[in-house]
Amino acid sequence: MCGRFSQAARMEQYLLELDFITRAIHGDPPATARYNVAPTTRVPVLRTADDGLRIDAVRWGWAPPWAADKRPAPINARVETVATSRFFKSLWPVARLLVPADGWYEWVKDPAQPKLKQPWFIRLNSGAPLFFAALGQATQSNDGFLIITDASDQGMVDIHDRRPVVLGPDAARAWLDPALDAGQVEAIARHEGRPVTDFQWYRVGREVGNVRNEGPGLIAPLSTPDSAQPLLL
Repeated sequence: MCGRFSQAARMEQYLLELDFITRAIHGDPPATARYNVAPTTRVPVLRTADDGLRIDAVRWGWAPPWAADKRPAPINARVETVATSRFFKSLWPVARLLVPADGWYEWVKDPAQPKLKQPWFIRLNSGAPLFFAALGQATQSNDGFLIITDASDQGMVDIHDRRPVVLGPDAARAWLDPALDAGQVEAIARHEGRPVTDFQWYRVGREVGNVRNEGPGLIAPLSTPDSAQPLLL
């Protein structure tokens, strides 16, 4: 995790969830719903800049200049090492972003067809917007972001052993506060992620595996008898 997600709601809905709807926002909100956001594409993110809160379309994937040509740019950063890794030194703890989303996808090997993987969609039980804790830059010299991940637990570990750090509205607002010190930032990343019990997950069609496919049908539960109902914790 996390290698694909949905960001299909209007930006106003994400801002309303954060109680940011009345704040001055700089930048252009996206005009197109996206149900199949893939790495290397540009994704609207929320960040704090000198002129206030901004919406910027930033490339998903980031590497420091000295590592940019050595391997594909990572799309995730592990919460256990992000604060101490030399790789993220120029981002941590100051370059904090929020990635608004509706949910994310994971793939699990199909026991009936070992060569195939079954995609699952994971979202909040309430269906409300969610927010990934992220790090990144929106500069001409090095544009990109990474989503912070943590270990899965309880039933979600059967879907994948990693999951994004999803922040509730209060923690998400705090994540964007430029006055936080390094200890406060690390505490949010390590301890303020929403618990697994806040989520549900269910099987979806394999069409999501093709990045060219789009539309609300990608997040619809499969209608087969064993997957018609979301699996709740």
